[in-house]
Amino acid sequence: MTATITPDASAPAAGAPGAPSRRRKRAFGRYRMAPFLFTIVTAALFALFFLWPGVLGLSYSLTDFRGWGDANFVGLDNYTKLFGDPSFYGALARTFVFALFSVPLSYALSLGMAVAINATHAKGKTAARIIFFLPWLVSPIVTGVIWRWMFGESFGFVNFVIGMLGGERLPWSSNADLSLFVVIVASSWGGAAFNMLLFVAALNNVPQSYYEAAELDGANGWQRFRSITLPSIAPTSVLVILLSTLGHMKEFALIQSLNGGGPGTQNRLVVQYIYETGFKQSEIGYASAASMVLLVILMIIAIIQLRISRRSNNSW
Repeated sequence: MTATITPDASAPAAGAPGAPSRRRKRAFGRYRMAPFLFTIVTAALFALFFLWPGVLGLSYSLTDFRGWGDANFVGLDNYTKLFGDPSFYGALARTFVFALFSVPLSYALSLGMAVAINATHAKGKTAARIIFFLPWLVSPIVTGVIWRWMFGESFGFVNFVIGMLGGERLPWSSNADLSLFVVIVASSWGGAAFNMLLFVAALNNVPQSYYEAAELDGANGWQRFRSITLPSIAPTSVLVILLSTLGHMKEFALIQSLNGGGPGTQNRLVVQYIYETGFKQSEIGYASAASMVLLVILMIIAIIQLRISRRSNNSW
């Protein structure tokens, strides 16, 4: 006698919605929940550490708040006073001069180190990467102290070497231009390591077949670098220039520990101006107005560089 097996009506048929489908939906729900949670956390941190301080600074810039007491609304009086303050224009102009020389020097140093490390026949790449990256591990305050010791007028190592060679000691601290030169070199030296890593990653993505074809055509090293390397790393170059510009425009710790904006206030940058106005003179509202102006300037610089990058990418 043959047994007849009848399908269980309660069991889900193949392709019909059932337990496996529900498990897939639950798994899909988990995959959708994780990005949502990460986004919420990121948005909360951004609002707490960036958006809220920005709103607070904007609100303070419209008041006469001095760090204590009531904050009386004064409208645009702080901005009117700021735009008529020659000290603010002097600090802002010195900041632009500082960035104008620091950014190209930092770019050249970081790109040169990256090319040297990425060279095919270079030896000691691991040791070179460690040595080149050491300045990035040093605090800007420590960097300023080191360079202050090196370029001290009466006790500096550089003047000691110059004197040993029979030269005349240079006024690194009392001369405004020489003091700014030391800050430019120290800042470029300290920030070149991070940019070097960006360039190393970009250089590794350039196809070697381009260099081989150019070498077969008789192109020398400089021609290959100019015609292949620079165009290939152009997006990274724009990023490095943008980050370097924003970083140097906000420089504070290094110059504060190196020369304090001296001699006098001749090398006082705009962030130092904001710090001294807000914390030393207790004019929080006025310093907040200067911060808002600096924020607008940095946003304009970033937008201009991003538009230039977009046009360059479209042309290539």
